[in-house]
Amino acid sequence: MDMAISEARLAGGRGEVPVGAVIVEAATGQVIAVAGNRTEQDTDPTAHAEMLAIRMATRATGQTRLDNCDLYVTLEPCAMCAAAISFARIRRLYFAAYDPKSGGVEHGAKVFEHATCHHKPEVIGGMQETEAAKLLQDFFKGKR
Repeated sequence: MDMAISEARLAGGRGEVPVGAVIVEAATGQVIAVAGNRTEQDTDPTAHAEMLAIRMATRATGQTRLDNCDLYVTLEPCAMCAAAISFARIRRLYFAAYDPKSGGVEHGAKVFEHATCHHKPEVIGGMQETEAAKLLQDFFKGKR
């Protein structure tokens, strides 16, 4: 999660919402993808940290399924990212800050709870929540 928070700081420094994501091969602990939000930089509303990390990890492994991988992200994934996590068959999702407004895992759409969701990762929320939440609060305070 420390790497994801570092990546979130970098994203915030670029004027992006400070969210970072890291994908790790579970068996070895090897980091296979690291990304931060790039929606503004790429003019792409789908360039969330999780989406970018999944794309990087599938290219690195040559596989569409990441069932032997864990995802660490600094903010509860939105519905779009939660669906991508399910499609990628991520083994375990760790996230830091909860997102009552736009989250798609514990809040809002609760993507993994739908009957149409074919894969539900193990979910652990609240890791380093205070640190990640402060990054987001400071970022948005600066925008106002």
